[in-house]
Amino acid sequence: QVQLVESGGGLVQAGGSLRLSCAASGRTFSNYAMGWFRQAPGKEREFVAAISWNGGRTHYADSVKGRFTISRDNAKNTVNLQMNSLKPEDTAVYYCARGSSLYYTGPQGFGSWGQGTQVTVSS
Repeated sequence: QVQLVESGGGLVQAGGSLRLSCAASGRTFSNYAMGWFRQAPGKEREFVAAISWNGGRTHYADSVKGRFTISRDNAKNTVNLQMNSLKPEDTAVYYCARGSSLYYTGPQGFGSWGQGTQVTVSS
């Protein structure tokens, strides 16, 4: 059972930046795609970004494309989300998730989740 622990959330003004990190336990980190999701108050959880097992392919929600960058370090078992030009509508709890295969297969293809980290963007 993989354990995922997110960090890096906080309060930032609109236009600012934050970098989220997710540390994964276990020896099979590099065997799976990884992703970030978010859930705003009163809304359903939504896909943000995903990265393939070796970092060769990335996918983004239209709402964050050009502002967010996902990356991974398989030697350190970490996946990161660099968030720039933040907007108040980016306010949410952000979750790290492990995919079920090497490559991103869609938002439904994630089976292990972290506890989340709060990101709040003030206007």
